[in-house]
Amino acid sequence: MTNSVQSIPLGYLVAHPDNANEMSEVNFGKLVRNIKGSGLYEPLIVRPSREVKGGFQIINGEHRYRALRKLGYESADCIVWDVDDEQTDILLATLNRLCGSEKLSKKLELLKRLRRRMETQELAKLLPQSAKQIERLVNLQRPIGPAKIDTSSFANPLVFFVDDQQKKIIEEALSHADGSRPLEGRDEKGCGNARVGTKASKRAAALVNMAEYFLDDLKTHSRI
Repeated sequence: MTNSVQSIPLGYLVAHPDNANEMSEVNFGKLVRNIKGSGLYEPLIVRPSREVKGGFQIINGEHRYRALRKLGYESADCIVWDVDDEQTDILLATLNRLCGSEKLSKKLELLKRLRRRMETQELAKLLPQSAKQIERLVNLQRPIGPAKIDTSSFANPLVFFVDDQQKKIIEEALSHADGSRPLEGRDEKGCGNARVGTKASKRAAALVNMAEYFLDDLKTHSRI
């Protein structure tokens, strides 16, 4: 396996039939414009071809190869690796997939620097992001401190299990309870008003009403 860069005529390069990496037409157009504008590209990774005498099979860089052909290049910079079929399959499955994740703060600073030098529409022709995405990113405001969340605005889940007979009784009781009494601390958008909101919020309100009736009845009898 050698890491030296060689200039290989495009006519001697062939794509691997099992390369699963695909690029949209939009991003391919951006790749073409990048290479055309800078004249720079990452060398292709190839191996000696067994089917084409004197040829090389592309392991990584098929879209760069197509872009170079589209731009009228006669040759491509390549790194030749002497690998067998098994190693090639592993490389095909990993080279386009093993990558890190972008750190947002650094990505934003990079975009802002580019945005100061170029118009958004021009950047969108070169970068993976669209013009709208670039604008949203460069105008993104990061919070100074952690966001404060009002936990009282969240509904609290209650989970319990009943058998068929118990479920039947509960369902019948819920059908008779209209849930019209509002829950304390809830407005019309909450589950306290059965005439608005979802079916779940209405059933929740009805269940609370039944519980309140039970507690009222319990207090009344305890005073007797």
